[in-house]
Amino acid sequence: MPALHELGIVYHIIRDVENVARANGVRRVSSVTLLLGEVSGVVPDLLLDAWRWAADKKPVTRGAELVVEPVEAVTHCEACGRDYGTVEHGKTCPHCGSGETYLLQGQEVMIKQIETPDEDPGDVEPDGLAASVDTPDAVDAANPLHIV
Repeated sequence: MPALHELGIVYHIIRDVENVARANGVRRVSSVTLLLGEVSGVVPDLLLDAWRWAADKKPVTRGAELVVEPVEAVTHCEACGRDYGTVEHGKTCPHCGSGETYLLQGQEVMIKQIETPDEDPGDVEPDGLAASVDTPDAVDAANPLHIV
């Protein structure tokens, strides 16, 4: 059984994929591309294990690949206005030493793209819909069971 944290996230991803597929008349997807922030708290290997375990239980995602695209964590310093790598330097700005910082990116857990089998992303389905479906749904990394 996969890790519970990642499994909960995977269930939400699958639900979103099912909703997008249903809305677009798609019966099966071949891959789902996910943006995964460096400080999201999600372990990519555990997420992939959870995906394989859960996705094969649903007809729309059975056999579909989960592609994880990492998103670098970047923090902004309000004191000096510069950005820097969060993982390397944490909350203290390496340029001026200020703690007046906030995270710009790196907590994402967001579906970037859903692809259907045997078609190029530019192909158009008989109903006029593209074979590749982009969706803005995201999982709030601070509360991974909450879809925003």
